[in-house]
Amino acid sequence: MFSNEDARTAVGIIGNIIALILFLSPAPTFYRIWKKKSVEQYSPVPYLATFVNCGLWVLYGLPMVHPHSTLVVTINGSGFVIEVIYLLLFLIYSDRKKRLRLLLIVAAECLFMAVLALLVLTLVHSIKLRSAIVGSICMVGNIMMYASPLAVMKLVITTRSVEFMPFFLSLFSFLNGISWTSYALIRFDPFIAAPNGMGSLLGLAQLILYATFYKSTQRMMTERKAKSEVGLVEKASAGNTKRSNTENQNGNVLEV
Repeated sequence: MFSNEDARTAVGIIGNIIALILFLSPAPTFYRIWKKKSVEQYSPVPYLATFVNCGLWVLYGLPMVHPHSTLVVTINGSGFVIEVIYLLLFLIYSDRKKRLRLLLIVAAECLFMAVLALLVLTLVHSIKLRSAIVGSICMVGNIMMYASPLAVMKLVITTRSVEFMPFFLSLFSFLNGISWTSYALIRFDPFIAAPNGMGSLLGLAQLILYATFYKSTQRMMTERKAKSEVGLVEKASAGNTKRSNTENQNGNVLEV
């Protein structure tokens, strides 16, 4: 017979797959960053938020904090490693000022997670209380992760362009929120259900924005490309004219 626990495990596995795709979805963005050797207008905020969020959920899923949460640990451990790679690329291709600020934020996040783990595991002796403390903090971290694209959403509304809001990151944020909300409702876990329910709504809002400004973005990018091509043609034409004038002058000199 298919029990609630079996259903929870199945949904958790689906959630792991969707969350892994979510963590990997910015890969095309970072390929662009690596290719251009610049972070351009991309914001590190979503990756900083996801980095600390994954670290907190790994702590929450440990047997001595919240037993029977192996699937929470596996996916967030994977996500933690992936976010480290993204942040390293941001550090490499940011300017000096941004790099220093990013390093300070990452150091502060690591210190916070280390101190929290040390205090909870040494001073709190009840698993129920450990779960409540870490779970409450994880809720805040998860909400921060889902809310982190709000700055990018503001940029989208201001510029009427979704160029710097990766579509797949928005799509899989929505799907991830849905899957983990379902997981938490099967055997009710408010610490997972509440932030992921909110994440579903924020992910949906991003998708609506993307659909709203997709056409205007394509038009702006086409116009920019056309202007760039015209500029190259004019530059080449000016170069040919200059070379021709120089040749004529040299010819006149020779004739004299």
